[in-house]
Amino acid sequence: MSETDVIVLGCGPAGMTAALAAHEAGAAVALIERFDRIGGTGAVSGGVIWVADNPRQRAAGLEDSRENALAYFRSLDHGDLVDETLEAFVDAGPEALAFLEEAGALKVALLEGYPDYYLDRPGAKPDGGRALDHDLFALGKLGEWADWITAIEEPKPMMLRETPLGGGSGVVPPEELQRRMANNERGFGQAMIGRLLKACLDRGIEPILNVETRRLLRDGDGRVTGIEGSRDGEPFQLAARSGVIIATGGFEWDEDKRQTFLRGPMDAPASPPTARGEGLALAMESGAKLGNMTQGWWAPTLVIPDNPWPNGQQRAAPVLIERTVPHSLMVNRKGQRFCNEAANYSSLAGAFHQFDPQTYDYPNLPAWLIFDENYAERYPIGPRLPGQPMPDWVTRADTLEQLAGTIGVPPEELAKTVGRFNDHADAGHDPDFERGTRVYDHFYGDRSREGAAVTLGKVERGPFYAVEIRMGLLGTNGGARTDGKARILGHDGAPIAGLYGAGNAIACPTGGIYAGAGGTLGPALTFGYIAGRSAARANI
Repeated sequence: MSETDVIVLGCGPAGMTAALAAHEAGAAVALIERFDRIGGTGAVSGGVIWVADNPRQRAAGLEDSRENALAYFRSLDHGDLVDETLEAFVDAGPEALAFLEEAGALKVALLEGYPDYYLDRPGAKPDGGRALDHDLFALGKLGEWADWITAIEEPKPMMLRETPLGGGSGVVPPEELQRRMANNERGFGQAMIGRLLKACLDRGIEPILNVETRRLLRDGDGRVTGIEGSRDGEPFQLAARSGVIIATGGFEWDEDKRQTFLRGPMDAPASPPTARGEGLALAMESGAKLGNMTQGWWAPTLVIPDNPWPNGQQRAAPVLIERTVPHSLMVNRKGQRFCNEAANYSSLAGAFHQFDPQTYDYPNLPAWLIFDENYAERYPIGPRLPGQPMPDWVTRADTLEQLAGTIGVPPEELAKTVGRFNDHADAGHDPDFERGTRVYDHFYGDRSREGAAVTLGKVERGPFYAVEIRMGLLGTNGGARTDGKARILGHDGAPIAGLYGAGNAIACPTGGIYAGAGGTLGPALTFGYIAGRSAARANI
């Protein structure tokens, strides 16, 4: 049987970070991937990383501290935080980022002015600093490996901070855009995955693709000592002298696990269909203690017909700008508003998951985004840009009454809802849901306007449009419990010897709290770093 020091399962951000950390700590590393693509959810994400008191903040003279970060998280706690893992994330986050930058695995910059999501809480940063964006990366540096990055055929030749999503204008001079395309330069999560992969390859860590790990090998004392499975239909075994790190992502694409664990409806995940919970199953078979299993990185999503993943699975995208800009509102099946449409995407799930005991149903599903011609002329809807023809998957009608009849909501109630919303837009204040009163509400809005008009605008000019908004997520964030050294814990609370975890495969150290943009990747990279170092040093 072949042998190495550390086996890392999963070739996403957490897994590649773990591999780099283990290698730099002196271990021989095998980086194993179940599928034939690299990057997982990280490759299709915005790539933003949230870390408090990070090196970029310090360089810019922005004040932050461990105490601020812990106060912020603890003010949001509803019983799912564990002090040891939370503090490990807060303490090691800046170190992990510095390590990755020094290793050439990241090149990041501040998303200037990007606020935390809960600014009414102690320790929050309304002026930003904790959310980091990626500089462009030329994929040609990867050679043939570039072809194996998830969704590589969908180029993103901009940095997030240049787009409306990151507070930019969305305009890059045509000659510069042409230069980037010619050089195959990418931003967003593609830049993050590209640099992480290049750093691995530079150290001789080549991902081993198409390996299905069926079980973890253990010695007579119960220590995890390797993996067993198959590769391309042939038996595959690999021994690990120091340990195995599970960094395989979440379980949102496994129907059985989703039905068993998640707290409410979720039928349109925004992640690639590789997040099937294989790592979770391996951890459970090893007797792992579980945590945070009902939670996810929630997000309302939009399903675009005839745009599936390569394996035919339905594809969805988070709805960020569309529900925040003026001339739009969301309604439920009764034609009524039910939330602040401009609230942060993760906490907005609570409105979709509201349960009515009288009807024994979820009254806010299905939900619809309603907008008018003023919106159509100015703002995007999914991949459709302003001024382009409206795609046929958007419902269109000359009047609100006709629109209501087409989507199946009460016409009189929709007209009443829109009328009330328009009165609020005229007044510049939404007393029903306080849309436009928080800093975050303005970030994705139309910044050419002022005050509440950044997000509040009347829905009054026909034709009128509607698209269904689904309940989705960016990934699950529950799994095996770990300690602060990323060691997976057994049912008795003691570490399972030789087994470590990171990313969406473990119970997230921030519980179900999405602290701000990058709230998924910050903990994932940090615990990848911790896991790699811990596993490499296990036998020292």
